[in-house]
Amino acid sequence: MEPIRISYFSDVLCIWAYIAQVRLEELKTTFQDKIAIDYHFVPVFGNAREKLENRWREKGGLKGYSDHVQEVVKKFNHITVHADIWTKVTPPSSTSCHLFLHAIQLLELKGIIPAAEKAFEKATWRFREAFFTELADVSDRKVQCAIAEQLGLPIAAIQEQIDSGEAYALLSKDFDLVKEHTVSVSPTLIFNEGRQRLNGNVGYRVIEANIRELLHNPPGEESWC
Repeated sequence: MEPIRISYFSDVLCIWAYIAQVRLEELKTTFQDKIAIDYHFVPVFGNAREKLENRWREKGGLKGYSDHVQEVVKKFNHITVHADIWTKVTPPSSTSCHLFLHAIQLLELKGIIPAAEKAFEKATWRFREAFFTELADVSDRKVQCAIAEQLGLPIAAIQEQIDSGEAYALLSKDFDLVKEHTVSVSPTLIFNEGRQRLNGNVGYRVIEANIRELLHNPPGEESWC
């Protein structure tokens, strides 16, 4: 049987996507080749600084948002965030991160980096971790390259994917899918060719139940549910 395809939309700078990473890893461990995850980015923080300053103007500005993130994280024991998150370092945009990560993804798709190394997934997680725990400005190309070097990735080859326009094309495809599926929340999981979706902070058991239902009743088969 073909694996259940899951379109996973997230923003690198989103605290909820950072929290949800452990659920994604558990899904891959539990279902293995029964699911296939297609990663896409949604620019929730495409204009991060201005967005947060405007939306949190009456609630303490960036400091208010930082306090909010800290309160959210207190509810989970599997992650930590830096005490000065979003205040001492405020990345202007997640879009540059997404572009760079798509360039890494292209190296996998072209076989320049073995897919088995999961470089794209590792780099995406490292970008999140670097920002939330180390206050790294992951929107800065120098920081992006430094992280790639730490992971042993070929910087020149990554830059080629950006310079050629191919990484931009992949990012543009994300934008098209975001519009097509009206995705506005990070993370968002879309199943069953767009007929099912889970938005935001959804518990693991809920995600698992959706997948098991699809495995039990494949798309196209009738179900009384």
